[in-house]
Amino acid sequence: MRIIFIRHGDPDYENDTLTEKGIREAKLLSERTAGWPVTQFYCSPLGRAQKTASYTLHKLGREAVTYEWLKEFFYPVEDPVTGRIGVPWDFMPEYWTEIPQMYEKDGWKETAIYRSNPNLLPAYTQVCEGIDSIIESYGYQRRQNCYLNVKAQEAANRPDTELPNNHTDNTIVIFCHLGVICVMLSHLLGLSPALLFHSLYLAPTSVTVLATEERRNNIAQFRAQVIGDTSHLLKGGEPISAAGYFTDVFQR
Repeated sequence: MRIIFIRHGDPDYENDTLTEKGIREAKLLSERTAGWPVTQFYCSPLGRAQKTASYTLHKLGREAVTYEWLKEFFYPVEDPVTGRIGVPWDFMPEYWTEIPQMYEKDGWKETAIYRSNPNLLPAYTQVCEGIDSIIESYGYQRRQNCYLNVKAQEAANRPDTELPNNHTDNTIVIFCHLGVICVMLSHLLGLSPALLFHSLYLAPTSVTVLATEERRNNIAQFRAQVIGDTSHLLKGGEPISAAGYFTDVFQR
């Protein structure tokens, strides 16, 4: 199974849509996605993600399944350094890097800042359960920190047979947002979302690809193949947007 995450185009946050630049980005993206063998598209309900997806969907004559839990992971907290009330990331490094639990797969849940908004941890669980529900609809059941390919297991004559690593019959594409992508990546890869929030940048319309490796006993592990690829923008001569980034973006 393959999961492709796409962040929305350059955002007009005030009107929850795309800027003119974001529209150009989404159109270039659609030229790339039009050739993909996609089983199903999924999308955030927010306007900027819907607008980004619309160019691909129109080109292919397809529709996307929209889930509320794919909206941006916006559960405001107070930044203890700057006093900013807003998204639960973009904290100053002198704050978050001094907290060991921020680097732990589950320890981040015990930090004061992530417990300060009572809606945040339940929302995290909802996103994790949501992506697992999608994955399960394609025959993969969560087992601790990996997945069991149930359909392959049932069909196999010998469960311990070595299988070729080509289980990518189903490819799904999810149009959504930087924060919620980090949440899903944390769940699928077994990492702290706090670490991803602060250490990973996914530019507008960037493409991130995960696929299952299924080497023995029909046990599947998701592994990243591509993180934040924007080759469609470079090919189309469109600069990479720095929305959500705090230094210069490499443009080559």
